[in-house]
Amino acid sequence: MANARGSFGQRLAAALRQAFGSLFTLRPAPGPRWPIALQASLAMAVPIAVMTVVGHPDIGYQAATGAFAALYASNRAAIDRVRVVPVVGAGLFAAAALGVWAGSSPLLTILGLALVTLAASAAAFGFSLGPPGPLFAVLIFGLSAHVSSVGAPAGVYLAAVAGGILLSILITAAPLVLASRRRMPRHPLRELLPGPSWSGPAGMLFLRAAIVALVGTALGIAIDPDRVYWIVGAAIAVIGTAAERQAAFHRGLHRMVGTLVGVVLYLLVAPVPITGIALALVLGGLQFAIEIVVVRNYALALTFITPLVLLLTSAATGVSGSIEVASERVIDTLVGATLGAITGLLHSRAARR
Repeated sequence: MANARGSFGQRLAAALRQAFGSLFTLRPAPGPRWPIALQASLAMAVPIAVMTVVGHPDIGYQAATGAFAALYASNRAAIDRVRVVPVVGAGLFAAAALGVWAGSSPLLTILGLALVTLAASAAAFGFSLGPPGPLFAVLIFGLSAHVSSVGAPAGVYLAAVAGGILLSILITAAPLVLASRRRMPRHPLRELLPGPSWSGPAGMLFLRAAIVALVGTALGIAIDPDRVYWIVGAAIAVIGTAAERQAAFHRGLHRMVGTLVGVVLYLLVAPVPITGIALALVLGGLQFAIEIVVVRNYALALTFITPLVLLLTSAATGVSGSIEVASERVIDTLVGATLGAITGLLHSRAARR
């Protein structure tokens, strides 16, 4: 018995050392990241800048939410990305439309969040979509419901989101102006998004997402019904796309630490009256930094993701950020990240990435 306890203690100590060590480790990038980072940055900044110039910055902030479509299939060549990104964009728009429809009712918003989390997770894992998985469908639903609840015109908002998604598709397709990019091997969509299949790792990831959808929603209702989507979103982000117990613990730790540092950064920036073109440059710069570092250190990426999401949410809803809002996001992230990490225990210890 003593040996067993000692063995467990040694494994736990080694796991903790590895986890905390990973906070300060920059993994090598799988390839050049600046092209994807530039595309994501433009998809975020351009709609804000353009709509500011024509006198409607609020619409630009709302359209910028469509920029998240440009983050998908980043490991694919442009000839293949132009097939995947429109499919993802359609899913994100559906989440936005459902959020707008449900936003007037707290009950419908909570039920819709659970439905979107389940549907987006089933699609992302069943068809091997890859990073960032179902996360942005959940966040766009929550943001859209919040925008609707504060009285933004539904038609204008959805048109703005659709415009942002369309811009993301066009930016993704931009490299195809080069003949060399058009001559690259093209893969059929059913090969790029194989499935559906929910056996093995995909089934376990979906099971974890389902638990998060139900338990996270219940926790959110107990804490504050208006903040449910932040808790569920944080948990879904921790699940990620890696079917591994160790990855769940590492991502949970990274999300907690990265969010805390990111909130501090946000509180330093929030009091400064940044709007219009200046805000477009700030958000575009943050998005560029995120895409450069996200494959190397998740906590470092969260340091930039947190202020970006908080600034964009504040701008899109017209509700200024505050220390109270930032502290709520920290609590929501801690709850959600802990939940997401705990569901990682469903993976067997022997599972490997």
